[in-house]
Amino acid sequence: MTDNDRHKQPAATARPARTTARAGWRGRLGAGLGILALLGGLAACGGDASEPTAQSSRSAPAASAGPVAPESASPSAEPSELPEPSPSAPPSDLRKVTCEYRKDTTGAPAKFVGYPPKKLPPEVIKAKTMTIKTNHGDIVIDLATGQAPCTVNSFAFLAKKDFFDNTVCHRLATLETNGVGVLQCGDPQAKGDGRNPTDGLGGPGYLFDDENLGPQYLRGVVFMAQGPEEANSNGSQFAISFTDENAQLPQVYTPFGQVRKGMDIIDKIAKGGVILFPDNGDITGDSGGSNAPKIRVVIKDLIIS
Repeated sequence: MTDNDRHKQPAATARPARTTARAGWRGRLGAGLGILALLGGLAACGGDASEPTAQSSRSAPAASAGPVAPESASPSAEPSELPEPSPSAPPSDLRKVTCEYRKDTTGAPAKFVGYPPKKLPPEVIKAKTMTIKTNHGDIVIDLATGQAPCTVNSFAFLAKKDFFDNTVCHRLATLETNGVGVLQCGDPQAKGDGRNPTDGLGGPGYLFDDENLGPQYLRGVVFMAQGPEEANSNGSQFAISFTDENAQLPQVYTPFGQVRKGMDIIDKIAKGGVILFPDNGDITGDSGGSNAPKIRVVIKDLIIS
């Protein structure tokens, strides 16, 4: 399958991943898979189980011509016994969607710029692409707004606040080092040097629920990062898959887009190699810190249009 073929597929053909309890990392993507695979992870914002869950309220969703996105299923304590998500139709009218964003009370580092609106603004309803302007060129992503409206709404809000400007993609997980192939970004305070112990912990100071669970994380799929045991704890961190060999990642990460242009940039970063976090901490650590790309990736701007 070529990158062009993948671009023609809906973004809902990506499978999300799961992370460990938020004992430190924002949840390493795939960290709970230790026995199933080589434990790959995505550090993302985790949540407090005592907090009310955030969700999009969808009135009478009807079958639509677009791809059907499965609803989130509660992850089991054992990664090997994850329940399969039950399919359901995406919202038929995005104007009726209500998103809930709640305070992140975990004490994780945050760059708080406010809460996104609960109702989708017209520009979000019409949003088609997310462009990540990096020091290596533009990465253009086709958005699955219909399947993950509250996720896109959050990105649109943060982008307007320049939240992602001058942040780095702090984590590179490869098949050789972690058993998965992803580039992770979105921690506003990360250094991306393979040494900083708090890389992967940062977020926007709020959390929101999972969406569109079920698709696989194929090459080019863009999805949210959170701890595998931390369902409904999305923040600002996200990952871009650069391989079709991420099948071991459980369906617990929200896929919200597909790279249309710029996979050559991601491939260059992946081939550039990894700065290993000390003592294999990217895989075994229970706090922050991550393997970083040797080729530094700086997000100059992020635009939703």
